[in-house]
Amino acid sequence: MIIPKDAVIAVEKIRDYLLVPQRKSDKLGYLTLGGYTRDDFWELIRDIRDQLLPCEAVYQRQDQYGEYFEINGHLQCPNGRLLGVRTIWKHELDGTIRFVTLFPD
Repeated sequence: MIIPKDAVIAVEKIRDYLLVPQRKSDKLGYLTLGGYTRDDFWELIRDIRDQLLPCEAVYQRQDQYGEYFEINGHLQCPNGRLLGVRTIWKHELDGTIRFVTLFPD
């Protein structure tokens, strides 16, 4: 499955979760290696849309909320570094496709 470019990527998920320090499952340190910052959160959103969404999403599982898909790929980051990432997407029952999270890969 190819996730459409207009899939929902909540600003709050990027700006207020991935790009802030977390006690558990912190991703900020990894994303900082690529030059991503909370102030310029839009760069990460742009790069996910432009660089990962053209890739094939692989079905993972289904639950009462919808189907989950995974995209593995690399982000060419603002500082020129290449970071491997794994993203999770949910195809909700109403047809909406939503970004769930990102992991270092």
